[in-house]
Amino acid sequence: MKHAAIEIPPLLPGRIVHLPNRGEMFVRHHQHKNPDAPTVLLLHGWTASSDLQFFTAYEELAKDYSIVGVDHRGHGRGLRPHTPFALEDCADDAAAVIRALGISSVTTVGYSMGGPISLLLWHRHTELVGSMVLQATALEWNGTRNERVRWKVGRVLGPVIRRLSTPRMIRIGLRRAIPRGHELSRYLPWIIGEIRRNDQWMISEAGRALSKFDARGFAPNISVPTAFVLTTKDRLVLPHKQEALAAAVNATVVHLDGDHLAPMQIPHEFAEATSRAVGLVTRSPE
Repeated sequence: MKHAAIEIPPLLPGRIVHLPNRGEMFVRHHQHKNPDAPTVLLLHGWTASSDLQFFTAYEELAKDYSIVGVDHRGHGRGLRPHTPFALEDCADDAAAVIRALGISSVTTVGYSMGGPISLLLWHRHTELVGSMVLQATALEWNGTRNERVRWKVGRVLGPVIRRLSTPRMIRIGLRRAIPRGHELSRYLPWIIGEIRRNDQWMISEAGRALSKFDARGFAPNISVPTAFVLTTKDRLVLPHKQEALAAAVNATVVHLDGDHLAPMQIPHEFAEATSRAVGLVTRSPE
């Protein structure tokens, strides 16, 4: 019995980058035909990967920019070190990739957990970050009692969630974002397969690290041009949390009328908002 072929969306070229003392990292790398085109560094969110987070924006961004997309530790094809997960390490991994590719400066695009990693990349490797786009992310993640309770409940339920991470349960969860008839529904088997690449123990550890992140001590010092794509209907990272970070880094705000899964729910609007935000921080001053 033949199985139906899995339909894969348009993706960027992939390559392996060897990083001394770190290992091999799989990287999406698009080199624009214009050698002077800015390079965008894509930093995905928790439980995602570069492909899952940004595949709906790849083609739009590739029109004007070179692109580097990395998978963070424990996510997708990311590194699997035998060390505790740290957001700082993810920032250092990304910096090592940029240096290995011979790139002197990037515009970071950080979605959700990718926001803290983007902030840390600037904080730890300032010379590499020429500008920044933050998306659906926050300055801190445990500032209220409800947030702290939610993280604690998540840790308690972690083993149960890992046992329930079957293709069937993942499909049921995705149906809210990608219902039948949605333009991305044909990619659902591929999306499920990509989600299952994650190392569930490291995903749990990443959640723990994210819950402790707090950039209030250094974010106001960020001086590079910054834009913020604010998901106005976000129920995971509430809009007022996003607004606080946008204000702290003096970002130009681009509103996206969507929830936290906007990259899949409204793919064209997400791609356009991302491209617009990158243009705002890379455009040469008149």
